[in-house]
This record gives sequence, structure tokens and C-alpha cells, in this order.
Amino acid sequence: MNPSASKFSAIPVLCFLLLATFGNSQLDYRFYDKTCANLTKIVRYGVFSAIANETRLAASLLRLHFHDCFVKGCEGSILLDDNSNFRGEKNAFPNRNSARGFEVIDAIKENVEKACPSTVSCTDILTLASRDAVFLAGGPFWPVPLGRRDGLTANETAANTDLPSPFEPLENITAKFISKGLDVKDMVVLSGGHTIGFAQCSTFKQRLFDFDGAGNPDPILDESLLSSLRNICPNQDDSDSNLAPLDAATSSKFDNSYFKILVNNSGLLQSDQALMGDNKTAALVSNYCKFPFLFSKDFAASMVKMSNIGVLTGQQGEIRINCRVVN
Repeated sequence: MNPSASKFSAIPVLCFLLLATFGNSQLDYRFYDKTCANLTKIVRYGVFSAIANETRLAASLLRLHFHDCFVKGCEGSILLDDNSNFRGEKNAFPNRNSARGFEVIDAIKENVEKACPSTVSCTDILTLASRDAVFLAGGPFWPVPLGRRDGLTANETAANTDLPSPFEPLENITAKFISKGLDVKDMVVLSGGHTIGFAQCSTFKQRLFDFDGAGNPDPILDESLLSSLRNICPNQDDSDSNLAPLDAATSSKFDNSYFKILVNNSGLLQSDQALMGDNKTAALVSNYCKFPFLFSKDFAASMVKMSNIGVLTGQQGEIRINCRVVN
């Protein structure tokens, strides 16, 4: 077995502290104990297999969960394909040609259905998968309260308006987090998820060539970083989909390196580097830069908090058989 998989045999004490502290009273940490006892093992193996094949999928699964919860709540709407009643969120600008990991969730759902037919929601699978993706990348482990149900529709318009954009000013992004019941600390610590993964050149190219409208780069960018990024993203349209690591130091390892990069004015996205331009957010960045355990603890707590946004429980929604379509 790959050493990464064996990490699950020694879960950090942190998760037990979180177990008693966080969660939605409508959800239950032992929700599937009697109806699908092997659920976490099935999800864990599916995520492990996917990441072993492509490391980048860890970031993709985390982003997929975030983009689900910020649009209509954590109810699996991002997983739905278009149908005659609505256009799915996959077509929205923040997701088009960038949201990934759908096949991983499909494969896990297929295996879960074989073991426990019509029992586990796609939303709970995605929530567990994002946790396992972070942990397998070297990040914290946290208990996930379960019992979410799947929504019956998707909303492309909401995905275009509700999801934070790398082109928005910090105050707009802050307002979007607050509108979801999160706070400034949640915003900063969850931004730390950018310690893994990549960004398309189109999301930051303006900083390299025409930041001020007069053909000059962003003056904050370090010269060596600017040169490196210009090599990856030449000033031509066909480079827009090229990828650059959000955290070049440890792009596949979940750690606090992202915050060190911001302190050194080397954040890839303008929206990330903007965290250093506000006293409150800059102080949080500085703390997470200095204290990696604090980042791990707070990230786990904020992930549980985020995964409770707008959940459907009880008789609300449904348990989808296929994550891409309503039953």
C-alpha cells in the first residue's frame, strides 16, 4: 500500500477535538453507521486511487466542494448536467473548462450504490471526498457530520454571481463569504486551500503584461517570479489555458506555504495577494505563516462550517442514484 494511504490508520488528535466542537445539529457523525457502514472506506479508496493517478485531483475535489457549497448551499447542484429544465452550474464562467473531479465522484457513487443502494447522497460523498483529498495531500483530518440530501435543481446564474472571482476586490469577496454565514477568518483560512493546485493563465495574465492599462506589470510582483510566469503565460490568447502552480514551492503538498508566499508578495492571484493589503486579513496571514498547526486547526474548523451551508436534511431533496441527474 502507498504510504499516503496508511495515514488513515493514525488520525491526528485534532479530529477528536473538532468532533465535540463543530457540526450542524441536523447532521450526525454516525449517520450511516447502520445503513452504509463501509461508506468512508469506499470514499477514501476512491479518492486515494484518483490522486495516485493524478496528484492535481486533490485540489480539484476541494475546489468542487467549495464551488458546490457557495451556490445554493452544499446540496450537490454543481454535479448536475444540463437538462430541459435548467442549465447546470458546470457552464458558469467560474466552472467552465476548469471544474474537475466529476468522474471521481461518479466512480465513488457507483461503488457506494453497489454496497448501499439509494442510501448515500452525492453531496455527502463530495464532502467526504474533499476531506480525504486534503488529508492525502498532507493536510489535516476532520470528522465530517453526515446526512445531507441532494438538491433537485442547479442555478448557472447563481454560480456566476455567488462564487468569488480572482478579479474582484477584497471587499467584494469578503461580502460573499459573509453572505454565506462565514466570516473574515474563514475567508483567509479557506483561501489557504490554494496551497495545492494550479490556476489558468487567464486568471492572472493581466498582472504580467497590462496591470495598469498602460502596458506595465503589477509592481508588487518579484522580478524573478514575473519572468517565470511570462514564460508559462506568453502574452497571446492561446496561452490562456496554460497552468501555473498557485504555490510553486510545494504545489502538491497541503501545508502553510501559501501564506509564506503572500508574506513575500509572491501570490499568484491578485485576489490572494490582496489579503496582505488589509490590516485584519494581513494579521491572519502572518499568524498562519508562523504557526502551521494553527492553520491546520482553523482550516479544519472552517471546512466543517462551510460544509453546513444550506444543507438539505430529512425529507428535503432526494438521494440521487446518478449524481449527474435528478431521479
